[in-house]
Amino acid sequence: MANAEPRLIRVEVAYARPGEQTIIPVEVPEGATLEQAVIQSRIQERFPEIQLHAARVGVFGKLGKLSTAVRAGDRVEIYRPLLADPKEVRRKRAADGKRMRKGGGSLEPEGG
Repeated sequence: MANAEPRLIRVEVAYARPGEQTIIPVEVPEGATLEQAVIQSRIQERFPEIQLHAARVGVFGKLGKLSTAVRAGDRVEIYRPLLADPKEVRRKRAADGKRMRKGGGSLEPEGG
């Protein structure tokens, strides 16, 4: 019996900067990990700021570990660190007396 080549599956590796999103399709052997998919995509050559072992990664918006196996059709996402803590931003707006509008932006206090 001949050695069978591992079956290849197609996944995508995604990374975004403000104003720019990159999705790289890649074929990896069945059973490959998130880390292996990222490395095989060579995305770090394009975005040298990605520090894979310090970055958070996930699949379709759900956090995962580098050691998690990918499945055919997965979109492996590399997340950038937040520039501002959302809780702290809300606290500051509240302290400044601003109200939040549904969907984001702020409203000035009434009567002002």
